[in-house]
Amino acid sequence: MCRIVGFIDFNFNNSYSLGETITLMRDTLIHGGPDDAGVFIDKDFPVALGHRRLSILDLSPLGHQPMEFENLVITYNGEVYNFKEIRKELEREGYKFISNSDTEVILKAFHRWGFSAVHKFRGMFAFALWNKKDKKLVLCRDRIGVKPLYYYYKDGLFMFASELKAFHKHPKFEKKLNLTGLSLYLKYGYIPAPYSIFENVHKLKPGHFLVLDQKGNIEEFPYWKVEDYFLKGKEEKDKWLKRSEEELAQELEEILTESFKLRLVSDVPVGMFLSGGIDSSTVCALLSKEGIKLKTFTIGFYEKKYNEAEYAKKVAEYLGTEHTELYCTPKEAFEIIPKLPEIYDEPFGDSSAIPTYLVSRLAKSRVKVSLSADGGDEQFCGYTVYWLITERMAKLSKIPFSGLLAYTLNIIHPDFALKLYNAFKPILPKYTNFRDKYIKLRNVLKAKDVMEQYDLAVSYFLEEDLKPLGVGSSEKRDLKDWALVDGLDPLASMMLLDLKTYLPDDILVKVDRATMSVAIEGREPFLDHRIVEWTSQLPVEFKYKNGVSKYLLRKILYKHIPKELVGRPKQGFGVPIYEWFKKELRELYVEYLDGERIKKEGLFNHLEVKRLLEDFLSDRGVNHNKLWLLFVFEMWRDKWW
Repeated sequence: MCRIVGFIDFNFNNSYSLGETITLMRDTLIHGGPDDAGVFIDKDFPVALGHRRLSILDLSPLGHQPMEFENLVITYNGEVYNFKEIRKELEREGYKFISNSDTEVILKAFHRWGFSAVHKFRGMFAFALWNKKDKKLVLCRDRIGVKPLYYYYKDGLFMFASELKAFHKHPKFEKKLNLTGLSLYLKYGYIPAPYSIFENVHKLKPGHFLVLDQKGNIEEFPYWKVEDYFLKGKEEKDKWLKRSEEELAQELEEILTESFKLRLVSDVPVGMFLSGGIDSSTVCALLSKEGIKLKTFTIGFYEKKYNEAEYAKKVAEYLGTEHTELYCTPKEAFEIIPKLPEIYDEPFGDSSAIPTYLVSRLAKSRVKVSLSADGGDEQFCGYTVYWLITERMAKLSKIPFSGLLAYTLNIIHPDFALKLYNAFKPILPKYTNFRDKYIKLRNVLKAKDVMEQYDLAVSYFLEEDLKPLGVGSSEKRDLKDWALVDGLDPLASMMLLDLKTYLPDDILVKVDRATMSVAIEGREPFLDHRIVEWTSQLPVEFKYKNGVSKYLLRKILYKHIPKELVGRPKQGFGVPIYEWFKKELRELYVEYLDGERIKKEGLFNHLEVKRLLEDFLSDRGVNHNKLWLLFVFEMWRDKWW
């Protein structure tokens, strides 16, 4: 696990030093690679590659990068867990090896098989390969998008890096706010690939190659698409349904166990983030069954409705793990929140980044690698919103004159609706954010299908919210517009969408940046592509049945852990942001969302920001997530603009 960086300047004129620049860029990423560093510069072409190393496999200097073999040079971040099998295959082809690293295996696999080599890799990876002979640069990102890879291209300068902060050290980097990226952030709380917060900066999409030739031409193309497996499952659904639950559960358990064990490949200690939920408990249970004793780590909160630590502790005690827990206080949150712009270096609104950083720092004191059980919800229908949306659509279809109701609400302005609500408040249900709920209801009634409903459900700022805020974009994008498979079961469509967007661009970003910020490697055992390919074909009937989510996965887990230890409603990795900012952290909102400050910056309508803040502080009704997103953006702007 490491951090990578590099650039090609087609208009290089000796106005700056290639070596000094790549070193400055590389060393902004030292947190993710404190153990070693390297640089490669092509004497015949203005190419510079950099690498920061976190030593996990082959701790010796033989794993140093960038690594060269004949005409190829690689800088690589990640782990290919089955590298020993691939190495044996290459040795049969006559290749010799001087290290025990997976880096050398990847390098020589590409030398032997070219682009098709990637189909042999099981793991998480982002790498750049420079061909000194053909003068071509190849970028590659793993299938699911566990490891990050950004690139920038403008005026003949092409740069890539694991994190955006490296680009700021290049003298030719031009910072320009991407309004589409900003509107996507405000809508969803993160920026889905290929977009970023800057113009001319893109995220390489998961499962894709990018090739840059010596003339500066770019070609980007996929080598793996998760929707292919959903489509295959749809076409072969009858075959799956003919199989018994017991047979499928046995096959799934074997696939999971093999993948989980593969993630233990390491020359340093390995631990596990344990929440006590279905997914992390499954990983711990199946590895414990194999006789593997894990060190487990949990973050708790004193605010009871957010606290999962007590459940994690019970699971740890039952499985006999070496368990460590830490409770997060507002004071600790206050110390961490100012670090978020440095850690994420792009506006990132998932507040569970706070406990993720804390649990990473906690684990760092005991291990150098930790497993994280992300991906189970997206594969096994684990999010409550999935079935709530389908139920809502069923109910809406039975409402007479729903079209007329939608039309009526559409012509009543939210402010006037709020006045009516306040007038009749004594006899109506109590809502602290009526205005937001009213706007969302208007859109819900107009939604044409499940995917539009889902897009609304996962949105914070809707189009009607962005206009008064003064934010527009030249390109309107919704998650529902992302390429999907026609004719899928609605639940499957939502899971597919999350596998392509929310998982790689929110959940995996959160874990990658938090772990790497403290130099610990996070591994995702549920995201082996063989598991994802299998679960993507599995019919929804085995994922959500009789009101039970993760149906087949639970059948496996309950064989190894008593149901009462984990059989509770899904809680999620929630954070008491609302409570903290109403009390102990109130002054942070007041400071960063101050009207004069916002007015001086000139990006947002300061009057609308003032209204949102006052409504929140006085309990007049606003979705507190909106304030958090604006606050995080202002912190980011303060740091990077």
